Amino acid sequence: MPSSSSSSAQRARQALADQLREIRQSAGLTAKELARRAGWHGNSKVSKIEHGTRPVSAEDVRTWCRVCGVSERRTEELLAEQRSVAGMWTSYQRLNRAGLRQAQQSVRPIYEQATLIRSYQSRTFPGLIQTAAFLTTTLEQVRLRQGVHIDDVAAAVAERVDRQRILREGQRRFVFILEEAVLRYRLTGPAAHAEQLGHLLEVMELPAVSLGIVPLDADRIQARPTEGFVIFDDEQVSVELVSGYLKLTQPKEVEAYVRQFSTSVKAAVFGRRARALIADALAALA
Repeated sequence: MPSSSSSSAQRARQALADQLREIRQSAGLTAKELARRAGWHGNSKVSKIEHGTRPVSAEDVRTWCRVCGVSERRTEELLAEQRSVAGMWTSYQRLNRAGLRQAQQSVRPIYEQATLIRSYQSRTFPGLIQTAAFLTTTLEQVRLRQGVHIDDVAAAVAERVDRQRILREGQRRFVFILEEAVLRYRLTGPAAHAEQLGHLLEVMELPAVSLGIVPLDADRIQARPTEGFVIFDDEQVSVELVSGYLKLTQPKEVEAYVRQFSTSVKAAVFGRRARALIADALAALA
């Protein structure tokens, strides 16, 4: 099972911090001397960076490398790693501060560029196959919970629905895996819930889409429920958390989520058996 996303981000930050510490030590500098040459007051900044408790900026990396006499090539490598670490974590508050529509637009490119999208959900329906009514309820709740002052829910829904065109365009493939419990969670009103379940049946008919459901009584020894995530090709994973999302691009991290997704696929049912589970959930709404 993949490690928790928060620990993944911390490990990435610490890996960069460890490299900076090694560079300082190889240069024969104490933390105090590095801070003095960098023009930083005291050595607390150096200590916090090296212990991974303070995010390191691009300017910090440049200064560190200049003071320690690091080559231009190595400096660029560290700057690339810094950018990767800095971009891993995005809080929903930060993502949505300019409005929900802009937040939806900001993630659109990765969906349009990928040729294989794999999505696992244990709490809700995947965004690419949500109906407008379900989306409206979801984004209205997001706006209320996060205190987003801009009221652009309708525009955000329109943007998300328009993105769903990729299900029918190009040479893409989509694999969606849902926990059966998602079918029964009352995340919207009965009519919208029924419409959403019916939409799943329609989506299953699309040539590019494979939709599986992990039954409640499935063998979960290997395929234990996890947080929701989306894998774009074998290049990036977006992990959804309560307070934000994590973007993973390191090959080992991506590989871990690919393995986890594969175990969920093995536990899931498809086709007729999946339709039967959806039909049961629909009947429970009657």
